[in-house]
Amino acid sequence: MASVTPPGLAYEVEHDLARHRFQARIRGHLALLDYQIKRKRMVITHTEVPEPISGQGIAGELTKVALRYARENKLKVVPACAYAEAFLERHEEYNDLLVR
Repeated sequence: MASVTPPGLAYEVEHDLARHRFQARIRGHLALLDYQIKRKRMVITHTEVPEPISGQGIAGELTKVALRYARENKLKVVPACAYAEAFLERHEEYNDLLVR
């Protein structure tokens, strides 16, 4: 499992390649972003942040790390969960990653 600490954050985002998941453990709670790889595409299937740590931008950071991974690996992105879809609508800088 690889871990990445996004700049300015007090927690690490781990990439569990075997489980197709980016995750962060914060104050004993597990936040996660699940994905699948299908035909050179990263399909973001689920994001989850437990209530006690919600509202702190954690889902957004997990999404940014996942999108950076997609870009570095030349993958297109399909937002198949409501959070990822809303995130990508708000962040045009990732438009080049979207499947058209």
